[in-house]
Amino acid sequence: MDTANRIARTIATEINARTDQVGAAVKLLDEGSTVPFVARYRKEATGGLDDTQLRTLSDRLVYLRELEARRQTILGSIKDQGKLTDDLSKSIAKADTKAQLEDIYLPYKPKRRTKAMIARENGLEPLADAILADRMADPETLAQAYVTEAVATTKDALNGARDIITEKLTENAGLLGELRSFMQREALLTSKVIAGQEQIGAKFSDYFDHQELWSKVPSHRALAMLRASKEGVVTLDIAPDPVTGKDRAEGLVASHLHTRGTGPGDLWLRKVAGWTWRVKLSLSMMVELMADLRTRSQDEAINVFARNLKDLLFAAPAGPRATLGLDPGIRTGVKVAVVDATGKLLATDTIYPFQPKNDVRGSEASILRMITQHGVDLIAIGNGTGSRETERLVADTLKLLPKSVKTPTKVVVSEAGASVYSASELAAREFPDLDVSLRGAVSIARRLQDPLAELVKIEPKSIGVGQYQHDVDQHRLGKSLEAVIEDVVNAVGVDLNMASAPLLAHVSGLGPGLADSIVSHRDANGAFKSRRELLKVARLGPRAYEQCAGFLRIRDGKEPLDASSVHPEAYNVARKIVSACGRDIRQIMGDEGALKSLRAEQFVDETFGLPTVRDIFAELEKPGRDPRPSFVTASFADGVEDIKDLKPGMVLEGTVTNVAAFGAFVDVGVHQDGLVHVSQLADRFVKDPHEVVKAGQVVKVTITEVDVPRKRIAMSMRKDGGASAREDRNARDAGPRKGGVQGKGGRGGPKGPMRASPKPNPKDSGGALGAALMDAFKKS
Repeated sequence: MDTANRIARTIATEINARTDQVGAAVKLLDEGSTVPFVARYRKEATGGLDDTQLRTLSDRLVYLRELEARRQTILGSIKDQGKLTDDLSKSIAKADTKAQLEDIYLPYKPKRRTKAMIARENGLEPLADAILADRMADPETLAQAYVTEAVATTKDALNGARDIITEKLTENAGLLGELRSFMQREALLTSKVIAGQEQIGAKFSDYFDHQELWSKVPSHRALAMLRASKEGVVTLDIAPDPVTGKDRAEGLVASHLHTRGTGPGDLWLRKVAGWTWRVKLSLSMMVELMADLRTRSQDEAINVFARNLKDLLFAAPAGPRATLGLDPGIRTGVKVAVVDATGKLLATDTIYPFQPKNDVRGSEASILRMITQHGVDLIAIGNGTGSRETERLVADTLKLLPKSVKTPTKVVVSEAGASVYSASELAAREFPDLDVSLRGAVSIARRLQDPLAELVKIEPKSIGVGQYQHDVDQHRLGKSLEAVIEDVVNAVGVDLNMASAPLLAHVSGLGPGLADSIVSHRDANGAFKSRRELLKVARLGPRAYEQCAGFLRIRDGKEPLDASSVHPEAYNVARKIVSACGRDIRQIMGDEGALKSLRAEQFVDETFGLPTVRDIFAELEKPGRDPRPSFVTASFADGVEDIKDLKPGMVLEGTVTNVAAFGAFVDVGVHQDGLVHVSQLADRFVKDPHEVVKAGQVVKVTITEVDVPRKRIAMSMRKDGGASAREDRNARDAGPRKGGVQGKGGRGGPKGPMRASPKPNPKDSGGALGAALMDAFKKS
């Protein structure tokens, strides 16, 4: 089997596809096609692989190609040494991970001069062989024959023999694999505070004396401990249970020396096995598992961030409506900006309704003037400091509007990343003469009109929907988030004549350079009248056109199909379908009943198969459809503006701001998000919070507990409002608490570890968790 087939077979198994599907996808990606293009317009070639399968394929392709390259390097190195055998070649060929490959290569890997090398140079390898061969002989007696000028004593001789045997053990691929499996099953992660760091590292107090199974450590807790270790607050160790696990690990090592008897040689070799574990293998295993823990935790954290970002980017747009944006502030004033239906800035102002100026009348007059002058239909209020006070001001102001003026809809929106955008080079180019503080209000207004179009201007890591994003590999995080943005932008489609350069840059086949060229061409020559005019853009050739054309929309252009997701290469098929109806294409597009009498199979040809034809049918019925949901907003309760206003039992409406592995954070308009623990998300067992909620979703929650001093709120989305949770907590609180070793641990939230109660029973309704995890997780 050649390398390409090997890789294709491996990936096919992992993504539940056929080898030929994988091979076709790999060929397209290697030719420069993007994942969105292949997923949407090359279904016949790939057998309908979706974007999720293709993303996994793309990532695994890189890893497996690196693995194959390393396999060839190792084979070449061993062959050059003249040590390559048929059995060794087979072992190398069967290795399916980089770790297994490196285990096999260890004995042949060029290395610095070791103690075992020195022992061999001193003639001690025959002693090691003699001890291994005759277990009834006394090693001390055998060693006497090897005392020389270079080996002063029998102890030195035995130490040399031990070093030779130890090196063989540490390079034994079979033993390393067994130990790795044993440690992955049974190793404990232990965290201990460093003396003198208790006060400085108080926020990590949950990990001052903490221990749990390595295999069960959740991502957020692992990253919290790794951060504490990095900051020099705790030490981390990964090792078997000190009572039983240590002996079992040493027993595994001894088994590879076949020490079954009780002779002097067996007894000595068991000591060597114990020494090898304690001094050599336990350390290497700890380092390896620590790296695996970091990678595993980072992968989960990156996946959480990516899923939240995808949900946020897919949030419902309010649409092209004149919008007034308010960036709340107390002392520095509330920044105001009005944009028209296309997002063009019309007016700005700064009002001071709060202390120290308290200019309520002047602020109301300014808002009223902007609403009437610019026909404002929506009011977007940032959810930062002063948000509820600003919302109350707007509500009072709207009551003053004349009856002849339509009352705008006010919406509280996330302002995460708005300040980052305000100070960015992009914002400076877009609004060179506008004060930095006012640019945030523009961003808030626009992100209500179209969250996707505005959020793509902000570095994804600044949007704030992840956990421990600063602790993970920034390159991998960035790559993952860029893939999410690319998938969402191309799934939604982009208006060619309205889109900004940052939005166009994420369209399949383009990028920042071509996006800037498109905008420059549009500014110089006016709106594009057809997709074909893209070929007149500087440096945009046929290949880029093929990749991007289907994702770009032109409303009311020369070609009706340019407003759809039908690719120009398939226009002839679409026209055949229209012709079969005997009606004008503009009459058919959008008429769901027009194609009922036709069968997709009638229009399949050598180039376009059934999947593409079905897509064309769907697009003709609903051209340019937006996959995003309808626009809805959360209504915050009147009189609930501060955490002090919250009482257990209150049922409120709120917006999900972040989803983590342990639950969801919900904004109910009190400047502090509350936590709905995973056990409180539904009246059934929920393994993954993303099964139930997503960022930006409007939900109803019941307040279960409020801790005002620490600004922590526990919520429930269960039908019983968390009643069973409170009963469980009250029952627990009535009696003495007993916590095991694991109970000393805590859980970390998105911005850092917080104090937690003892580890709950998984079968618990989650009641105790309302309080425990209210303590555990707080979103800054």
